[in-house]
Amino acid sequence: MIGPGLLLAATGVGGGDLATGSFVGSIVGPAVLWAVLVGAFLKFVVTEGIARWQLATGETLLEGAVSKLGPVALWIFLPYLLLWSFFVGSAQMSASGVALHAAIPVFADAETGKIVFGAIAGVAGVLLVLKGGYALFDKVMRVCIAIMFVTVVSTAIALWPGTGAVLQGLFIPRLPDVGSEGFAWTIALIGGVGGTLTVLCYGYWLREEGRTQQSDLSVCRIDLGTGYLMTAVFGIAMVIVGSTITVQGGGADLLVDLSNRLEASLGVWGKWLFLVGTVGAVLSSLLGVWQSVPYLFADCWRLLRRRDGAPLRDPVDTRSPPYRAYLVLIALVPMIGLFSSFRQVQMLYTVTGALFFPVLALVLLIFNGRASWVGTAFRNRPATIVALVAVLAFFSWIGWQTVAELIAPA
Repeated sequence: MIGPGLLLAATGVGGGDLATGSFVGSIVGPAVLWAVLVGAFLKFVVTEGIARWQLATGETLLEGAVSKLGPVALWIFLPYLLLWSFFVGSAQMSASGVALHAAIPVFADAETGKIVFGAIAGVAGVLLVLKGGYALFDKVMRVCIAIMFVTVVSTAIALWPGTGAVLQGLFIPRLPDVGSEGFAWTIALIGGVGGTLTVLCYGYWLREEGRTQQSDLSVCRIDLGTGYLMTAVFGIAMVIVGSTITVQGGGADLLVDLSNRLEASLGVWGKWLFLVGTVGAVLSSLLGVWQSVPYLFADCWRLLRRRDGAPLRDPVDTRSPPYRAYLVLIALVPMIGLFSSFRQVQMLYTVTGALFFPVLALVLLIFNGRASWVGTAFRNRPATIVALVAVLAFFSWIGWQTVAELIAPA
């Protein structure tokens, strides 16, 4: 029942949430735990809308965009997909490299370990997806999810900052006066928790699981609710763990610092409990991105090359050349980002992904707002409209702030 939602949670948490949560926790402590809840809730609203559209129409959101707006929608989407893929690929391999270097410290320099282990993880993920397809991917992900969830949450409990501090951080929205960096990372935490563009891939996993009937919506809501609850718990745990250290420089030695601090506080078992969990988290996230994002490119490729009269609704073949080519490219080209600051790569990934959400919220407001398209039973309800407008407003504001910073004079 919670298959695709679990996969979405494991893909959305890991590299991004691990780093962003740790950086935020290091800068502002547990005072911004509320940001994790906000981010997880907003992502639930959007992903539920994607599932509702697909179950009502039988079309993925990309297929729906073509049927309602024409191929121009794909020509606008594709350049963004290529840009985002570069940042997400770099972020996933960087996070994997940092985690593996902390667990297997064979290199004296953290940057070298990040580059070498990140490249190895990227290639290994490609081979695993090519060999096993969705079935093997599903099995491996479940193991990684169990490992990361139990170990990282156990570590956070061992480092518990106090129930009062946690409850205040969860339910009293505030931002400590720590300067613009704390504000920027808190916004990145909201935008990055639970994934970004990968929410579109939920529809393809629904097809893989055979959930195509309108009656499956209630199961999907339980599925997504469970997945995003796990996402929130993991994000909260990482902020708590990150609040125990001060991150220095580019952050390549982030997990080394964390594990050493845990060894001093909890002993050797605490150090390795955390390292095993974080390796499971980052590898599951990398594997999820590698398996899911090529769906988007392959679907765009198919829809752009579709001849008149060819079926609009057609499952993506994971053995097709477009899928496999993009799988290889998303691992190889972004390796360039391994030579950049780990901290900066994570920021660019989360912010770039967040820029997509205003468009996605607007599309769902329009597409799911018309009973003639989705039916009366699947049309947006008032509460859903309010939530989607909040997504639209919040992520539009993030986009505006980001653009303003980019064009501001130095």
